[in-house]
Amino acid sequence: LPSQVFALIVFACLVGEGYTNAPTSSELFCIFNHNEDVCRYGIGIGILAFLACIFFFMVDIYFPQISNTTDRKYLVLADLSFSGLWTFLWFIGFCFLTNQWAWTRAEDVHVGADSARAAITFSFFSIFSW
Repeated sequence: LPSQVFALIVFACLVGEGYTNAPTSSELFCIFNHNEDVCRYGIGIGILAFLACIFFFMVDIYFPQISNTTDRKYLVLADLSFSGLWTFLWFIGFCFLTNQWAWTRAEDVHVGADSARAAITFSFFSIFSW
C-alpha cells in the first residue's frame, strides 16, 4: 500500500505542477531544468508502479486459491523480480529528478517548487517501499 500511495503522489505532483510556462509565453515546459524527459520518466514510472501495485494486490487476494505450486512459485518470482526492477527504476528516477532540480534556475520556477520537491522526496521513499 505505501508503494501505491508514493507512486500516486509522484505522478500527481508531476502532472499537476510539473509543467509550467513563462509569464511571456503560453508554451509549457517541465520545471526540472526544462528537461521534458525528467517529467515523462517520473510520470511513466509513477503510472506503471501504481498499476503494478493494483495487479499484485489482486494476485495476493487470489493467491490462497492457487493450488498448483508451480504457478505459485512463478507468481512469487514475478513479484520479486518486478519489485527488484522497480526499486532500481525508482533509484534512477530519484537521481534523475534530483540532478535536474539542482540545475534548475530559481527564476524559471514560479509555481510548482513544492510539488517538485515532493516528487523527489516520494521517489526516494519509493526506493525503500518497493
